[in-house]
This record gives sequence, structure tokens and C-alpha cells, in this order.
Amino acid sequence: MARQRLCILSRKKSLYSTSRLIEAAREQGARPLVMDTLRCTMVVATEGNTLLYRGVAVTGISAVIPRIGASITSYGMAVVNHLETMNVPVVNPAPAIARSRDKLRCLQLLAQQGLDVPRTVMATDGANVRQLVAAVGGLPCIIKLLRGTQGVGVMIANTPTEAETIVQTFWGLGQDVCLQEFIAESRGRDVRALVVGDQVVGAMRRQAQGSEFRSNIHRGGEGKSIRLDKRFKETAVRAAKTLGLSVCGVDMLESNDGPKVMELNSSPGFEGLEKATRKDIAGAIVRHALSLAVK
Repeated sequence: MARQRLCILSRKKSLYSTSRLIEAAREQGARPLVMDTLRCTMVVATEGNTLLYRGVAVTGISAVIPRIGASITSYGMAVVNHLETMNVPVVNPAPAIARSRDKLRCLQLLAQQGLDVPRTVMATDGANVRQLVAAVGGLPCIIKLLRGTQGVGVMIANTPTEAETIVQTFWGLGQDVCLQEFIAESRGRDVRALVVGDQVVGAMRRQAQGSEFRSNIHRGGEGKSIRLDKRFKETAVRAAKTLGLSVCGVDMLESNDGPKVMELNSSPGFEGLEKATRKDIAGAIVRHALSLAVK
């Protein structure tokens, strides 16, 4: 019986998450193939779509794990879409990746399904910033770039002048921003749950260091393994299903009213999570991907 061939779309083999997926694929008897998304060429033809990698036609792929960085979202989603037209099973479909990348769209869909999210507003350049601040419950409030990642483009405003300056600066740079309710009781910390299929395979509480309010590991935050209660687990899985993601990181705030979903990451890094939990997250993702393969 031929070994399953697992494709990992990633810019670099040396990235922690990519190297761990390669290792997990080999451990499970599959042949890993890492393809730099930007070196993929899509050929559309009536007789059948094909994908070339460095000029060679790619065939025999059992399943694909997309690791699409924010900087290449558009081309990355085109490649994922193309693979789906070739009937190759993909862990996260392109429309689901797009929904997760747009912070406002993500929250719109989650709220529509009754999931608790921080109160959020977005308006165009020229709107009354003080009215926007009031709409999210006043100061302090969080101001975010609509398509930021790893804590980049996330700021806190403590005064009306700060809010006005931050928003006007982003607007002046042609950036879309949203303002968000500040959940005081969870300042400087959040919960990251990693969903694979229909279950949470690992979770940690991320704590910011010093005066930093962003808890992202990339911003120096520390992660500690936690056992999630039933509400948080169910919320994470519901959020993933709402966006159509079968592998994702779900970031939640621990509010006095229970879990509030902040955002979902369709290509979650899991170095911090594996180190904090000592769980084989890569193995769980690979098992799920291979389970999608056409038998």
C-alpha cells in the first residue's frame, strides 16, 4: 500500500510548526512534502486544473495543511482554492481562512450564532471617535487594525485624546480599524485553545509581562498549560465550526460573564502550546489531515 503524501503549504521548513508537522507526518507513516506557497503556479484549463511546483506538476497528494501567513493571504487562498478544485482535501478551506483573517467579519459571524464577543465597532474615516468609544462602553478601549496579527496593530487608549490620535493616525495611513470593549478583569491575559476537528487538543493561559497588555507569545507573553472547563471547550469548538475551520487557535478572554471570543487563527503557531502543555499538537493536526484523505 502506497504511503500517504501530506502536503504542507509553508514558506519555510525551518519554522517550528512546519518542522514539527514534518516530524509528525513521518512518525505516522506519511510522506511530507513542504511547498513554498509563493512558488506554486496554478494552471486553469478545461481539461482539468493542475498545480506546478517549481515547474513540476504536483500529483498524488493525499491532503493539505495550509500554513498561510498574513502577508500572503490573497495568493495563499488562491492556491488553497485551486487545490480544492483538483479535489485535494484541505484542512482549512480558503473561505474559512478569509473569514478568520477579517477580524470584524469573524466577530459578526460569531455574534450571529450567539457566541459572546467583546463589543466592537467599526466606522469609516470622518466618524466621531468619541461616539465610537462610547459605543464600546467608554475608556479604556482597544483599537485594532482589521487585519493585524501577533499583536501588531493592537493598542489601548486610556484618554479621549489617545483614542482620537490613534484612530486618526491609522485612518491617515489608509488602514481599517475597529474599536473594542476593554475587558478589565482579563487585562494582560487570555486563553488560547487549539481546536482540531471537533475537540480542543490543548489550551494555555497567556500572560503579558510587565506593563504590556498584549498577551501574545510573540510579544513576550508567557504561556501556562490549563485545563479548560466545559464552557470554554464548547465555546472554542462552536467558534471553529461557525467559521468553517477544522484546525485553528481560538483566543478567548476570561470575563466575569464567561468566555468571550476575541479572534480565531487559521494557521496557529503551536510552539508555545506544545512547550506549555507537553502535548503532541503536531501529531493531532497530522492525524486529522490524513483522516480527510480519500481512501
